[in-house]
Amino acid sequence: MIYRTFQNLKLSALGMGAMRLPVLEGDDARIDVPAAEKMVDYAMEHGVNYYDTAWGYHDGNSERVLGKALGRYPRDSFFLTDKFPGYDLSNMDKVEEIFEKQLEKCGVEYFDFYLFHNVCEMNIDAYLDPGYGICEYLLKQKENGRIRHLGFSAHGGYQVLKRFLEAYGQSMEFCQIQLNYLDWSFQEAEKKVELLKEYHLPVWVMEPLRGGRLASLDPEDEKKLRSLRPQESIPAWAFRFLQSRPEVTMVLSGMSSLSQMEENIRTFEEDKPLNGEEMEALLSVAEGMVKKIVLPCTACHYCVSHCPQHLDIPELLALYNEHCFTEGGFIAPMALAAFPKEKLPSACIGCRSCEKVCPQQIRVSEAMADFAGKLGL
Repeated sequence: MIYRTFQNLKLSALGMGAMRLPVLEGDDARIDVPAAEKMVDYAMEHGVNYYDTAWGYHDGNSERVLGKALGRYPRDSFFLTDKFPGYDLSNMDKVEEIFEKQLEKCGVEYFDFYLFHNVCEMNIDAYLDPGYGICEYLLKQKENGRIRHLGFSAHGGYQVLKRFLEAYGQSMEFCQIQLNYLDWSFQEAEKKVELLKEYHLPVWVMEPLRGGRLASLDPEDEKKLRSLRPQESIPAWAFRFLQSRPEVTMVLSGMSSLSQMEENIRTFEEDKPLNGEEMEALLSVAEGMVKKIVLPCTACHYCVSHCPQHLDIPELLALYNEHCFTEGGFIAPMALAAFPKEKLPSACIGCRSCEKVCPQQIRVSEAMADFAGKLGL
């Protein structure tokens, strides 16, 4: 196992995420406890010392199962991470109640790492509202030694990330974002990494394989990559991309089987960053994947000045592209939850005024209708 230095700690470069543990009969709430414990045992035996869980994972059961599995080992032999569930606005006034319960569920007296969970368009205002006292409370727990290191995770866009950092950046020690070679451009991950560098915050990675989407590719793309590294597996390319980013300290993988864990741990037995030719090939694969599905909006904003509804068409198309590429998912609905009703895709009246000035000749009205239909708006 390779390791990264964070402050005075030695962290395994690969962390075990407990969001996709093996389950019984396809029921996400019913974790296969013996299988999960076997995975933890294998990870511990092979040098993984970072474990990540959250309040909502596996319908609230991930914390208990992971805590029990790790509780069989000395407390100083692993680092445990949990998160405050601000993705649910009804939790905002319950930070103390939830934090105490999390310690109890995990069977520990402190968390090595703790995060504001999923800072995004929907909850940024609440997270920044001093009336809830969330940051104040978590900093107090850090002062008391019940949180050793405080950070945040973010699925929101660049501007959301910036707002959070402007408010709390001086108190954060790390940030967890969705980062992989596809989202390097597609979700502006490169731009987010540069912003985090301004605040001197190391990057924690979630979704390195984009929910498994990057575990296998089209035959032509796989052939292109294998010609450069014949012995490298396709999933390993995603991890090698992250090993090539000096800003990345921790890569979390939500492994759901022992075989996945074995393969990923083999990849992290050594650092093998990509050279220039390999990086160029990988990013061209990502570009090709995106082009096959998404609309070619360049965010020129010509359309906006011609929209009688004053919709932010480039932003809506970006979310539409994300939703289409992911074939659903939570990112677009989550972002749109912060939009007023009159600015949603369903507000498009199909006048096609925007289409007359679109340099890319995008059929915006059709995209908005399809988007509204997909989301049931």
